[in-house]
Amino acid sequence: MRIAKDDIDVKMEIPGAVIRQQTEFGDATGLGKISGEYFSLSAGVDTTPLFQGLDGDMCQCPHWGFVIKGELTTTDASGKQETVSANDLFYWPPGHNVKVTADAEIVMFSPQNQHSHVINHMIEKVSS
Repeated sequence: MRIAKDDIDVKMEIPGAVIRQQTEFGDATGLGKISGEYFSLSAGVDTTPLFQGLDGDMCQCPHWGFVIKGELTTTDASGKQETVSANDLFYWPPGHNVKVTADAEIVMFSPQNQHSHVINHMIEKVSS
């Protein structure tokens, strides 16, 4: 399957962030259907307030991805931080928050049901 960035549905758009999600993008055995996602994020975006109310106040969905440009730092439940930059492949296990340290564009692949739950939670947070 091939899909252009601009053909991926925008699920959420707020100042500093555009989240696109293509559902039904494949099947990862044991994880079910996956979605392909393209995120455009501005420096300073911090998911911490958006994830409040989720288990542990963190995203509990695993992600596999690639940083096209920019820099992001994840923090896990123990406080451990890891930074990914342009041209890095990454895996973010369940239990993380993300802070964008330089304007970024990333492509991610995530278990569809789990990440749709997180995205819908973020949409509710910014809508209230």
